Amino acid sequence: MKAIKMGVSTLSQQAITIAERIQRALDTLTRAERQLAQAILENYPASGLGPLSALAKDAGVSGPTVLRMVQKLGFKGYPDFQTELREELRDKVKNPISKHDTWTEGAPSGHVLNRFTDAVMENIRHSLAQIEPAAFDAACALIADPKRKIFIVGGRISHTIAEYLFLHMQVIRPDVIHVQSTSNTWPHYVLDMKEGDVVVVFDVRRYENNTLKLSELAHAKGAKIILLTDQWRSPVHALSDICFSSRIVVPSAWDSAVMPLLLVESMISAVQDILWTDTRDRMETLEAIFDQTKMFRKFT
Repeated sequence: MKAIKMGVSTLSQQAITIAERIQRALDTLTRAERQLAQAILENYPASGLGPLSALAKDAGVSGPTVLRMVQKLGFKGYPDFQTELREELRDKVKNPISKHDTWTEGAPSGHVLNRFTDAVMENIRHSLAQIEPAAFDAACALIADPKRKIFIVGGRISHTIAEYLFLHMQVIRPDVIHVQSTSNTWPHYVLDMKEGDVVVVFDVRRYENNTLKLSELAHAKGAKIILLTDQWRSPVHALSDICFSSRIVVPSAWDSAVMPLLLVESMISAVQDILWTDTRDRMETLEAIFDQTKMFRKFT
């Protein structure tokens, strides 16, 4: 795999992040450079904002190793590398108004439907390139394991995707809990968590302190954490066992939910297939209950 060559000046809203560059370049890195890459990703992007000597010391590598790796990532030197990290950090904390202004300043011509679709397709293409099939399969296997309870939690907006996953998983298997998005109820959920249970966390920019606290409590209980986040990665990443980063930038004041939803629907399909025999029985029982309650209209 070739290292990505892209000057900082050519980067745009749709350019890949440094974390994505590192993932793509892993096969080209030496043992020391891989050690450095892991150190950067563990506390990304803050890990690269200090002096070069501090990063080298934290990673247990030499200064020249740091310089070689940032050059492999397409930067002229460490200052350029840090400049891009700071740009990413600014992107992480943007509010809806500033996100809208960024897009409208240089909005391309054409109908918004076309521009939005182009951005979404680019997000999907970049995101899927970063997802390891083995990691996706491992996450689905954890969610499908009947010995584990599944806890699902989202944030102020991402709770809608969390609830979508919950409603489907509730049909597919038992012991699925939707953790409400208010911190005063979380202790009751954490009380019932056991070592090995699975907590599926949705956390995208602007990352929520309550979500991080819940993840810390779940991690302390020995729960497995599956994180669905954005390209800059939530602080929950440091606690997660499996992390999926989705690109979410679109020409809007709001971030896109298309890629996270694609992941969720793929998970639903995969877990359903793993548990199909039991899931079919649950579906038949549920349909019988629907018939008894006359919940849906019948046209026969």
